[in-house]
Amino acid sequence: MAIAISFGSTPIELGSVLRTLLSPLTGSADRVSDVEVAIISQLRTPRVIAAFLVGGGLSVIGVAMQALVRNPLAEPYILGISSGASAGASLFFLGFIPPVVAVWLSVPLAAFAGAFLSISIVYLIARSDGSLSVSRLLLAGVAMASLMAAFTAFITYLSPDPNQLRVVLFWLLGTLSGYTWETLPLAATASLIGVGCLFILSRHLDAFLLGEEPASGLGVHVEGIKKFLIVLAAFVTGILVSNSGAIGFVGLIVPHAVRSWVGISHRVVVPVSYLCGGIFLIAADLLARTILTGQDLPVGIVTALAGVPFFFILLRRNQYQFT
Repeated sequence: MAIAISFGSTPIELGSVLRTLLSPLTGSADRVSDVEVAIISQLRTPRVIAAFLVGGGLSVIGVAMQALVRNPLAEPYILGISSGASAGASLFFLGFIPPVVAVWLSVPLAAFAGAFLSISIVYLIARSDGSLSVSRLLLAGVAMASLMAAFTAFITYLSPDPNQLRVVLFWLLGTLSGYTWETLPLAATASLIGVGCLFILSRHLDAFLLGEEPASGLGVHVEGIKKFLIVLAAFVTGILVSNSGAIGFVGLIVPHAVRSWVGISHRVVVPVSYLCGGIFLIAADLLARTILTGQDLPVGIVTALAGVPFFFILLRRNQYQFT
């Protein structure tokens, strides 16, 4: 995190970053200019913390979705959760929700509603004769993601304000530039609730990997846990996406990398995925901020460039398994 804070359009020495970050403990930030202190404390530190929270939250939701459907291709972006959250947030942000309803909503609530609606429809379509069709779930998720993206593009096109249109389009590609100290607490709450709940349910997630019937035989309340995981995925993804936009493939790449290092026990996979997901998105955001001089690319572009080849590699595997 300190290394990421030191890089940017105005490079700052790592020592200056550390002195500024530790100043609440030491009482001063000697030999650090006021401009550098402002850049570190007001611009880069909230953004880097947000990258860690968003990356960690999306990673553990990817872990939960892959365990739920027993398929390594599942993750919030591919299943349409992120696109649904983006559609809900865009609808509210651009003022297309009726005032009677909008009075009771905020951007995070609208994003949560969109995410929950999307994953619920995908899940209902994938259910058949009391069982969950994984192939149907993935296809429905891809279709729902495309539908929500088209819906978001349509309502964005209808916006009469070109400046607002540009902001929304940049946000939909995924960016962490909108995070401030004021918006961090909500993201931290959602992210930590996600990792905490999934850590508590780690044994249940292990049982899900055996299949629904064996899990039920082990005493797991399968239907109740599935519904809870869907609501949790919609909540965490909706809250995070409401400020960062749709950042894809984090929940796909990180869980696989972690399983290859630590095995399949969710008691280990969940916290390690949270840590590694945060580090991964910090690195991706750092690359997005520095790859082009003087320009700040949407971080969603960087994660897509890393995630799409990874997705293709998974598709080419002869067998999908959590090992």
